[in-house]
Amino acid sequence: MDMEYLPSYEMSWGTLGTVRPFLNFHAKRDALNIQTALKQKDAPTLIKILTNRSNAQRQIIAQVFKTITEKELSSGLKKALSGELENLLLALLMTPLQFEAYRLRQSMEGIGTDEEGLLEILCTRSPKALANITSTYKEQYNKDLETDLKGETSGDFAKLVLALLKKKKVVGMVQRDTEALAEAINQAKADPGPWITILTTRDAEHLNKVFVNLESEKQETVDKAIEKAFSGDVRLGLKTLVRCIQSPNLYLAQRLETMKAAIVQGVMVSHSEEDLLCVRVAYLRQTGTSLYTALQVAFPSPGWPFGKFWAELEYAYFSRHHYTTVCTHPPDKQFKGDHLQALLAICRSED
Repeated sequence: MDMEYLPSYEMSWGTLGTVRPFLNFHAKRDALNIQTALKQKDAPTLIKILTNRSNAQRQIIAQVFKTITEKELSSGLKKALSGELENLLLALLMTPLQFEAYRLRQSMEGIGTDEEGLLEILCTRSPKALANITSTYKEQYNKDLETDLKGETSGDFAKLVLALLKKKKVVGMVQRDTEALAEAINQAKADPGPWITILTTRDAEHLNKVFVNLESEKQETVDKAIEKAFSGDVRLGLKTLVRCIQSPNLYLAQRLETMKAAIVQGVMVSHSEEDLLCVRVAYLRQTGTSLYTALQVAFPSPGWPFGKFWAELEYAYFSRHHYTTVCTHPPDKQFKGDHLQALLAICRSED
């Protein structure tokens, strides 16, 4: 653990985030040090400062930096850095609401829609948080989030997404809800309507009781029941929502398992001051490896090390038949250099 981090670590003991307010915070000093680091393209210094300050402290640093230099800190980072490190540090400069709005926007831009990216935020955030994100989205992009979601989705999946955006808590009866869910999937053609309504209007404690009853009645997991009954994006959406209701930390840990840069950075930055410690624990239980270690050994191919096995097998085959051999060297690691150090700083430590 970075010795500079120890005071803030002790001060904020008991929080579930890995990034905490820095005790000896001095915004002007940080801004001046960042100004020098940007001129020298000193990435380690930028990483050390920005990953050891809370988001609120970063906002103050950015304001002071602008006062001193008459320039935006984000512009300075774009000029001095590049690639995933640039993306990561720019993400740290956004407020939490701005970053969630940005991630939703990114999930809808370009060719195709990133349904899983949309679902991660819509399923894990509270009604109040989603209302604030919606307002921030409007401020940032001068667009209505609900309208954009309607334009990017269709059918039953669109109904689920919009219900998630406006989810609310309504008191229900466990037995009645169990019966409604069971009836909806016992039909010749399953009806996602009751599932969407119930899963977006009840609290997690209530729904987990419903799931226990449903699994007892169906003699299979809720996930399996959804898999059999539905198809397409609505199946993905309902399965994701159920996983978030049952264990949001495990769901986020499974997202991290992909080791895709955008997903890893999204989850880690979004949850760095909230509950990343819990996600780390879930990751360790799920994989048997700490997140801190996994970041250091991750490869871009999800099939690795199995990809290595097939490459070696292919090499042996071609060698025996006197054909051109293939390369058996592993690909470059997914995270390396300053980018890796920034991720490790946010992750903070081994488990």
